[in-house]
Amino acid sequence: MAAKPKAELQRDAERTRAELLAVATEVFAESGYSGARVDEIAERTSTTKRMIYYYFGGKEQLYLAVLEHAYRGIREAEQKLRVDHANPVEAIRRLAEVTFDHHIAHDAFIRLVSIENIHRGAFIKQLHDLRDLSRPATSLLDDILRDGRAAGAFRDDVDALDVHLVISSYCVFQVANQYTFGYLFDTDLTETSRRAHLRRMLGDVVVGWLTSHP
Repeated sequence: MAAKPKAELQRDAERTRAELLAVATEVFAESGYSGARVDEIAERTSTTKRMIYYYFGGKEQLYLAVLEHAYRGIREAEQKLRVDHANPVEAIRRLAEVTFDHHIAHDAFIRLVSIENIHRGAFIKQLHDLRDLSRPATSLLDDILRDGRAAGAFRDDVDALDVHLVISSYCVFQVANQYTFGYLFDTDLTETSRRAHLRRMLGDVVVGWLTSHP
């Protein structure tokens, strides 16, 4: 049998690594770092435990790769966002709603963030590049807030980190607390019309807050 061309071998390696990351994300999100087993990840994929160690080096390195990949996902979604800076009010609403959509579509990310906070950020502190990766998120907000202030639409005592905190907190709650909140108040936060209402509400909250002048 002829050996595969180098380019094809590289594509195979990329597919294998992507599959391992996807499955490892689910396993770590389901079981946490302590409960996740490399054997289980190997069983769920078309590879072996030995191959996992070949690509990532070990369980901790695999978890770090999963964590970094998850954060890169949301940062890339923010960077792809195209907003109309001529209308800063609609721009900030659009940013809030897209962030909501991404969190809902990537609930494993929320679980990973919760797990990392249980560990007091022990692993994320090893991912120094994530700080640089997070800067565009606040840079986009800075641009929108600057345009809004120049137009006289936004208050001037709120910065980008404040807005990022409010949007993230709301979005994370929808996923992280859906079971406890849903049980206590007999509501299903994932029901289609309810979710659409919550999405609009986030936009209303952020716009209402920024356009209220103290």
